[in-house]
Amino acid sequence: MKLGACYYPEHWPEERWPTDARMMREAGLIRVRIGEFAWSRIEPEPGRFDWDWLDRAIDVLANAGLEIILGTPTATPPKWLVDLTPDMVALDRNGRPRGFGSRRHYCFSHTGYREEAKRITRAVADRYGQHPAVVGWQTDNEYGCHDTVQSFSPAARDAFRQWLADRYDAIDTLNCAWGNVFWSMEYRSFDEIELPNLTVTEANPSHWLAFRRFSSDQVMAFNAAQVEILRELSPGRDITHNAMGFYTGYDHFALGAQLDVLGWDSYPLGFLEQFRFSEEDKVTYARTGHPDIAAFHHDLYRGCAKGGRWSVLEQQPGPVNWARNNPAPLPGMVHLWTMEAAAHGAEMLCYFRWRQAPFAQEQMHAGLLRPDAEPAPAFAEARRSFEALAALGNHGKPVKQVAIVFSYDAEWITQIQPQGQDLSALWAAFECYSALRERGLNVDFVAPAAPLDGYKLVVVPCLPHAPDAIVAALETSNAQIVIGPRSGSKTAELTIPEGLAPGPLRKLAGVTVSRSESLRPGLVHRGDGWQLTRWLDHVEGSAEAELVCEDGTVACWKNGRMRTLAGWPEDSLIRKVIGLTLADAGIDAPALPMGLRRVTTQAGSFWFNYGPLTVEIEGAALARAEWCFVRN
Repeated sequence: MKLGACYYPEHWPEERWPTDARMMREAGLIRVRIGEFAWSRIEPEPGRFDWDWLDRAIDVLANAGLEIILGTPTATPPKWLVDLTPDMVALDRNGRPRGFGSRRHYCFSHTGYREEAKRITRAVADRYGQHPAVVGWQTDNEYGCHDTVQSFSPAARDAFRQWLADRYDAIDTLNCAWGNVFWSMEYRSFDEIELPNLTVTEANPSHWLAFRRFSSDQVMAFNAAQVEILRELSPGRDITHNAMGFYTGYDHFALGAQLDVLGWDSYPLGFLEQFRFSEEDKVTYARTGHPDIAAFHHDLYRGCAKGGRWSVLEQQPGPVNWARNNPAPLPGMVHLWTMEAAAHGAEMLCYFRWRQAPFAQEQMHAGLLRPDAEPAPAFAEARRSFEALAALGNHGKPVKQVAIVFSYDAEWITQIQPQGQDLSALWAAFECYSALRERGLNVDFVAPAAPLDGYKLVVVPCLPHAPDAIVAALETSNAQIVIGPRSGSKTAELTIPEGLAPGPLRKLAGVTVSRSESLRPGLVHRGDGWQLTRWLDHVEGSAEAELVCEDGTVACWKNGRMRTLAGWPEDSLIRKVIGLTLADAGIDAPALPMGLRRVTTQAGSFWFNYGPLTVEIEGAALARAEWCFVRN
């Protein structure tokens, strides 16, 4: 795994560039990621390009032996472009412009901006596409950051109407698919359809799902246009993009199919603070990150990536500036996060950022260097990681053990029609992932259309729409299967299927869901060391009632090699079910000590200790924030 840094030469005096380049190489960094926010410096006025400074910066970096990943600068269109095309900005759900003054202030559907994005991409690629030091390209930056995938602009409305016409062909087909006879919502033509915001109460859920799919497709079209230009003008270079943590605004399987390498931005402490972890976890892991945050995304994006090629394009090196609270990592954690990415098969890891900026929005975001250019604590940890990777040598790829089936459609459906607070397909997947990781197991994420060969255990945490491909794969698989609630409960158009849930999975599951309810906090059905919470499916059928609560409520049904959860897959219930299923699968995987995690590769096992206690691994003590590799 190569190491690198995110660098912004335009932020620093030119006389400093050679020193930065030399220090990067001394730290063991070989890659440098530049240019993704530099449009105003590349083209300070319409049609007038200033390449000289970027030519010199690239030469300085190349002369130091650094390989360059160059970004297309389309995430930050300059003020002059916004002034020339004011309707290029997105509108939020309330119809307000998302204007100039920060970043990502464009609408994916605006055809004029798409042409400008292609124009600047072509200009940069024409200039540097054959430069020997440019080894890769990054398209744009963090698609969807700041909730920017969905736009409610006239451009988006017009593009959505065309997207619907292409998908449904006839307006009567759409009316029938969406059930628009309800509340007299029928349309006479596609031109009558508005965007699903600003309605008196909730819009038709089928309308929302179509809009979510459309918005994802707009991102894909925007990205594909840049990829096409880069492949033409810079052949042989890898093309990547930096996805985000716990973000589902577009389909990352679709993005991964367009790219050579799928990247993501890893901020374990920021994500712990910002997302729905318990207060206990936020205190316990405040300086390490929850032990499954980084790994979850490593495995998810490896699964989304074409050929499994993935990287970390931004790695947290110290306190960030954007979370509710921003503690510093424990000594050794930046090194541990680096080695954990290597264990999961990353090709590259770049620290964000090289030097902390003394100005603008990110001035409180740590880097490998302090604002005064002195090394920050993570600088030494980067060098330590370089040395550890060199000493480690070939450690092999992660071995195949367990699969989780995940769909971005599933998360969109549970956001549109949650039926209970925070009942999210994404977080159901995280709960299942964490339960498996606590047993020291490797987890692969697979799309519903992917084959399931070679897995002894397959978990489907929450898949409301179960397409034919996943049904066929589960039927032909020899694996033990766990199906979470709501799976198979909706058609592709977000309506209830004929014959009720779990729809096409009924034969395998041996049950029919006759009624579903969501449970408020305090409504708990207790079992022997486990409990059912938040959701309850009442079922009919021939399956065996395997887990029964003290009050007679069934929490898990078993039919052959398939288990169907009646409660939400979280906490003690999913851990109990995983334990039973592992036993049936013949997988010996006892629970690990708190905070300890393992990744098994072809050559051995990595061990990572996030927990508060020192543990013994192969006769050696592994303290908190430490890792080791034990060869076979």
